[in-house]
Amino acid sequence: MPNNGIVTNDSHEIDLGRLSKYTGGKHSLVAQGGGQRGIFTAGVLDAFLLSNFDPFQEFYGTSAGALNLCAFLCRQRGIGRSFILELTTSKSFFNLFGYIRRKQYLGLDWALDRIRDYPYKLDLGMGRSVLGPRRAFAAVTNAATLHDHYFPAMGDDWQQVMLATCAIPRLYHREIELDEHLYIDGGVSASVPVQEAWRQGARLITVIRTEGLQIQPQNREVLIPAKEVEWFEESFKSINSQWRQKLMQWKTDWNDFFSEQIRRSKEQKKDHAHLDLINGGRWLFGADDIYRLSHLIGDKFDSGLADMLMVHYQTYQLTQGFLQNPPDDCFVVQIRPSAPLKSSSLLSDIDDLLHDYQLGLDAGYKYISLLEHPLNCHLHQQKHV
Repeated sequence: MPNNGIVTNDSHEIDLGRLSKYTGGKHSLVAQGGGQRGIFTAGVLDAFLLSNFDPFQEFYGTSAGALNLCAFLCRQRGIGRSFILELTTSKSFFNLFGYIRRKQYLGLDWALDRIRDYPYKLDLGMGRSVLGPRRAFAAVTNAATLHDHYFPAMGDDWQQVMLATCAIPRLYHREIELDEHLYIDGGVSASVPVQEAWRQGARLITVIRTEGLQIQPQNREVLIPAKEVEWFEESFKSINSQWRQKLMQWKTDWNDFFSEQIRRSKEQKKDHAHLDLINGGRWLFGADDIYRLSHLIGDKFDSGLADMLMVHYQTYQLTQGFLQNPPDDCFVVQIRPSAPLKSSSLLSDIDDLLHDYQLGLDAGYKYISLLEHPLNCHLHQQKHV
């Protein structure tokens, strides 16, 4: 029987009996990035707050996912929704024409200042108190090596860490310094930081996704060949070594790979007119969008940016393999929309954001109801004040 499951806003595929065998170990919550599509994650977490549901021992988030986790820990229902719905839709945060004409970069500093000020008042003191001895991390990418790193998400350097996990290359104007190293958007190397949760000992991992996917049959096809996921059974040292070797192998032939991603991105947009310039892909842009925007603002599309795209796509492929075939010693549950969200990573319509927030609420309530099943009732009782 599979040791993974999917819960959406309108259906689920999960073996509760098998799930119950993993509820005695560390339970981690992972939140994917996705820009404004993080409104779905905000809905899921608000459902958790409304239900006083928090059985988690550790938290891992990337970009908007990390920000939503902070709002959850601060016990401020609706603040993640407000950050996306009100602040990221403001022209002070991003204006496409201003970006193209004057290089008016993403207003992350402005948005993070605003969320800590009236009327939002993100209460980081409460968040640290609620977190207590538990741990929360934000994923970032080392700008030099393009490897993923994880910094405490509720520390005294909160704003710097949040800037780093959200610092999208080409859209944000600088790299962020932490511990004498420079970092960029965590979505480059760890858009879904589920492997890190497992490496740190999680045995039940709940992952909130911002990508919609119809539930597949139990014998759903693996997206990558089995030989590429054999490393799940090996030691941590061997895992890291093989991953580095694989990335170096990919880097030597990135040109063909990158060209293929451009072709696929264009094909996908034939049926999605609203994705013409800025799309709803895993990262903020499709490959051809970054090329076009770089050309519009006069930036050179260099091999450094291509390396970022290559690392993103390939590490994401490894993550997909992990999610569909977790190691035997853990159980992974994905909470995700049943179909692609209406919102995009940026420049979303307000009505679309509200629609996707409601989907998140519905998915969150459905997940809670499943964990209240008699087989798992003791899990639901492991709440934290």
